[in-house]
Amino acid sequence: MSALKFVRSVWESFRASSGLEPRLLDGLRVTNAVPGRVSFELEIKKEHTNRLNILHGGTIASMVDLGGSLAVASRGLFATGVSTDLNVTYLSSGGKVGDLVRAEVTCDKFGKTLAFTSIQFRNAQDEVFARGSHTKYISLAWKDPNNITAELSPRAEGKKE
Repeated sequence: MSALKFVRSVWESFRASSGLEPRLLDGLRVTNAVPGRVSFELEIKKEHTNRLNILHGGTIASMVDLGGSLAVASRGLFATGVSTDLNVTYLSSGGKVGDLVRAEVTCDKFGKTLAFTSIQFRNAQDEVFARGSHTKYISLAWKDPNNITAELSPRAEGKKE
């Protein structure tokens, strides 16, 4: 299974079983995934904005959280662990209703206990408006029977599907 197909299946699992993501980020589209790297986009809607009618910082923080999980999934873990640390730096406004937010997240370190991810958000003008990092405790996630870590390991990356 390709990383993109697997990450999309994990995103669908979030949408089916989580309380927050399907309500806040339902329109999020995973556009690309390879082992260790995921890209996604979200069109800003009213529910994503603050009282200034611009992208809410809480929406961005939620995308840092979800993005970190999807980056972990891109390495083959279906159960993506739990957060131990999350950081967001807001550089400028992310946009207003109708604008498209694009994000690229990487799994910078992937171990047996912890995974470290980082993310950049770009606005309609292709400017970085926010960045974040997310640390996940993944020790228990290794036991999920839906994992495909061997298939999406860097060593398997060059093999044909």
